[in-house]
Order: sequence, then C-alpha cells, then structure tokens
Amino acid sequence: MDVKEGRVVKGEHFVNLKDAGDPVELGSKYRDDGADELVFLDITASPEKRKTVSEMVCNVASKLDIPFTVGGGISSIDDARNILCSGADKVGINTMAIEKPGLITEISERFGRQCCVVAIDAKRDENNMFEVFSYGARKSTGIDAIQWSQEVEKLGAGEILLTSIDRDGTEDGFDVELTKEIVDKVNIPVIASGGCGSMEHFVDVFNKTNVDAALAASVFHYNQFDIAALKRFLKENEVLVRT
Repeated sequence: MDVKEGRVVKGEHFVNLKDAGDPVELGSKYRDDGADELVFLDITASPEKRKTVSEMVCNVASKLDIPFTVGGGISSIDDARNILCSGADKVGINTMAIEKPGLITEISERFGRQCCVVAIDAKRDENNMFEVFSYGARKSTGIDAIQWSQEVEKLGAGEILLTSIDRDGTEDGFDVELTKEIVDKVNIPVIASGGCGSMEHFVDVFNKTNVDAALAASVFHYNQFDIAALKRFLKENEVLVRT
C-alpha cells in the first residue's frame, strides 16, 4: 500500500494519486481476507526529505498479526530501529540504498537479513534496458536494475521488492520480462509489483518466472476481486499458495 499524509493512495506511474482509504482499516481488512503479508510505503517521505510517521506504524501493528514491511524516508540505522520497534517486521529502503549502500549491510548485520527489504523501482530506457529510479520514481539514476539487484544481494538485502514503473497502476499485467531477468540473477526472494489488473496476471507472472511473491494494490482497494477468491483461483491453476 502506498501511503501519503497518513492515507493510502493509488495512482498510475507513481503520479495522479487518489485516496484509497485508511491504512489501519485496509490493513485489517486485507488480513481478514487472507493476505500473507502487507507492505506500507510512505511514497513522499524521501522526496520531501522527512521520516516515515512511526505513529501510523504503531497503529497498524496494533491491529495486525501477519508480517508487514514499512518503507519510505529510512535514511539511518536509527530510522530502521524506530520502524522495527514501532511494530514492523521488516524495513524497506530504496533511495537511501542507492545513496548510502552501506546502510543495507548495516541493517542486515544489526537486525538480521530477513528484516532488510530493498525496493527497486525500474523503468525501460530508450535502449530497452531497465534503469533504477529513486525518490518515488522521480529521479533517474543511470543504474542498471539487473546489476543493482545483484549488488544489493551482496550487500545483505534479504528480499527485493521489484516495481515496474512502466506498469504501475496500468492494470496491464506484471512486467514478466523485468521480473524474470532479476529473479534469474539473484538468490534471494523477489516480490513482483506493478501492473496487476486481473487474477490471470498473477497466474501469468508465477508461471512464466520463478518469482517468490506478487504484490497488488488497486485491484483490492477498488474491490475488483478479493484475496480469498484470488487464492482459490491460483490453486485451481496449480499455483502453490499459503492457506
């Protein structure tokens, strides 16, 4: 779930954001519906150079009994500690992972590799390569996404949250090519994100890649289908899911 000013929002290509609800209420609903894990990303924290609001994390933690990751504005080991002590199970870093790569190692060594999720927002360039963007997909970095995924693994990342900027909010399906390229190059779990618009899109990304998980937002925010129905559909299509 993308969060801005304490509210869940959703847009397209990281812009034109629309309100989607309260993070605590939606988190509770998705837990009840059968979500395995949740992700809360304060998408304007880094661009606005501020910290993620720990009060929101505490409120979410008080209602959830499933793992959840919190990212956005985490720029130091103290920030990571604050988020974890507020109740999150994992911290997600993106911009600061690029600007301070040693932070990946520091978080991993201090709190355990399982706590450190590196978010990679990638977009195709004019040469059909995948480039990493930072600051909520606002800033071009010139970094190759495949190479960066391998580097963050070496630095100590426990998971990669991979978002296709091109597909974000479009409901055209996950970027299977991007996902497969990165999954095949690393040995840590990868979560595919960006573009889901149907249950078939989940089947597609699981069948065509070895991705470990897939994340969706708008299809659930706007009640296109629910998590329980999705899990039944995945089982019917012989995709292994948690029960």
